Amino acid sequence: MDLKEIMQQNVYVVVGDTLNEEKYAYRIKNELINEGYKVYAVGKELASINDVTEPIDIIDLCIHPAKGLKLMQECNKEFKSIVIQPGAESDELLAYLKEKNYDFIEGCLLVGIRLYSKNKAE
Repeated sequence: MDLKEIMQQNVYVVVGDTLNEEKYAYRIKNELINEGYKVYAVGKELASINDVTEPIDIIDLCIHPAKGLKLMQECNKEFKSIVIQPGAESDELLAYLKEKNYDFIEGCLLVGIRLYSKNKAE
């Protein structure tokens, strides 16, 4: 999936500190909500991706790479794709995602919202 396709999905899991206004995870969560997307927050609000109660479209990793890797290793939920925010990547995380054949991109959902929000006029 590319960023444009990712922004056409409905249910997002933002992984990171979504309660601290100074963190990107907070901004991403709130901008997604403001654009009408369904958003779950893992890290400070939910402890695990497995705590999400409905099918997941996109997982957005906006967290220290070691913590993101641990959460992905524990994840037993199905999802369509992962977005790895700048700074959330590591060689270990990328190797794990490739090994599992997970669809992922390295990118920024804030850019995606501005360019491709499904709620913006074409």
